[in-house]
Amino acid sequence: MMKLDAQKFALAGGLLWGACMFLCTWLALWSGYSMDFLNLMGSIYPGYMVTAGGSVVGLVYGFFDGYIGGWLFAKLYNWLLG
Repeated sequence: MMKLDAQKFALAGGLLWGACMFLCTWLALWSGYSMDFLNLMGSIYPGYMVTAGGSVVGLVYGFFDGYIGGWLFAKLYNWLLG
């Protein structure tokens, strides 16, 4: 089996989660959709709110959270692969 490149996997995870936080915030501002989820994220990410400025804060938090999670996932996968 093929091993994962932890750096690339982490970057993909960070970009994906950061973009999701950013887009979900704007979707909630426009339609109210996903407000419960985003209010929960506000309790996890200090300083995040469902506002235009909060979308940037969510983007940054999401990138770092996704990056770390992706890196850990790839390292664990490679370790289990042997």
